[in-house]
Amino acid sequence: MSITEASTGPAHTATATIPSTAPEPAEQRWTPRLWGVLAVLCTVLFLDGLDVSMVGVALPSIGADLGMSTTSLQWIVNGYVLGYGGLLLLGGRTADLLGRRRIFLIALAVFAVASLVGGLVDDGTLLIITRFIKGLAAAFTAPTAMSILTTTFPEGPARNRALSIFTVFGASGYSSGLILGGLLTSLGWRWTFLIPVPLALMALVAGLALIPRDRPAADGGHDLLGAATLTGGMLLAVYTVVSAPDRGWLDPVTLGSALVAAALLVAFVVTENRIAHPLIRLGILRVGSIVRANLSVIALFGSYLSFQFMMTLYLQDTQGWSPLKVALALLPAGLLVAFTSPFVGGLINRYGTQRLINSAMASLTLGYAWFLLTSGTVPNYLVTVLPTMLLLGGGFAFGFSSIMSQATEGIDDSEQGLAAGLVQTSGQVGAALVLAVVTALVTVTGPAEATADFSQYHPGINLVTGVALAGLLLNVVPLINRKRRLATAA
Repeated sequence: MSITEASTGPAHTATATIPSTAPEPAEQRWTPRLWGVLAVLCTVLFLDGLDVSMVGVALPSIGADLGMSTTSLQWIVNGYVLGYGGLLLLGGRTADLLGRRRIFLIALAVFAVASLVGGLVDDGTLLIITRFIKGLAAAFTAPTAMSILTTTFPEGPARNRALSIFTVFGASGYSSGLILGGLLTSLGWRWTFLIPVPLALMALVAGLALIPRDRPAADGGHDLLGAATLTGGMLLAVYTVVSAPDRGWLDPVTLGSALVAAALLVAFVVTENRIAHPLIRLGILRVGSIVRANLSVIALFGSYLSFQFMMTLYLQDTQGWSPLKVALALLPAGLLVAFTSPFVGGLINRYGTQRLINSAMASLTLGYAWFLLTSGTVPNYLVTVLPTMLLLGGGFAFGFSSIMSQATEGIDDSEQGLAAGLVQTSGQVGAALVLAVVTALVTVTGPAEATADFSQYHPGINLVTGVALAGLLLNVVPLINRKRRLATAA
């Protein structure tokens, strides 16, 4: 995700495969079966959003029941995120090679089983393991779902409309997960792991009936060495950041794990340049819009997941709020995404992806900046938290569909799995790394119960604000430079 072919070939290939006499994408008629396929794919994204938000609300209850520290609790989030992000590229590539339908259904079955086991274990370590396995399964369902969508709906208005609907289900899953997480955690945190099981099984049955069979690629191969070095390097990098505050940044174990992580990631890049069938065709990274989309999704996911983690711990552990009250406090962002996303496809058609991404990054940055300026030691909900959640919801609503659309524009159908897996990997890995650093910054100031105010979390808020600002500058600076060059030429 010859170098010259990488920057021009896929776009020309995708264009050449559409006959000039074909109807416009906007005129494509969506049959009931087509709607059914989209519904199955949306259910998978719904489950992803549901799982993330439900587990996030349940973290304090899990920690109290299983005796897990803040550092251990973040592994419940990062175990899933790293399993997800570590094999997303392999998942997308496997779908391209072995058939999207087959990989999608197998991974969905594993996801259901892992959800069931996670709701039954009594040990924190085993719970983290089940979360990692669940993330591995999602690493195959997510890019496969995206590649099924992008190969089913042609590039243009039809795909933008499908992506908007896709995003609505993700936002609805997140919003529903907040409410369900709050309600179910009051009954017992295990229910937050068990609820996705019947939904996954229903999606599996519907997928068997509706998703058409596709042919595996005629040639290609699996880059298992690339997958192993990438996953190992990311796991060690996150572990190093999380454990460093306890051990010390100059501790031999910390330095050793950092060096090994760096060596694995360098080995991954070397492997991708030499292997016949790489996990990532590095030439795809010569396309500036694709690079910006992948870096933008890091800013989007990394900042928001970390912000939710801090707010959940602060409101429940420090302020003593109930899980349901916390869920309702965070809900406005998800509702805004759910109600706004259906219109984003039309906005992309009219204004293009880059303008919407710029607006999204500005909204995120403004949201975190407002929180910093007004939070003080005890944030007021109406003055600080609610406006922040609305700004973050607006940023997510405009950003997600636009980033996903930009990340797959001009890519040949044979590499849609790669492009979808690449952008989703960027989001998940970026989220894991940002969360690891935020956790290190928060825990270094002492346990949450040691202070009754929000001061412990200010370093983490500073970081997520900086991440969002970097995403904004990444997209705005090239635009300013381009206008300056045009003015100079004129």
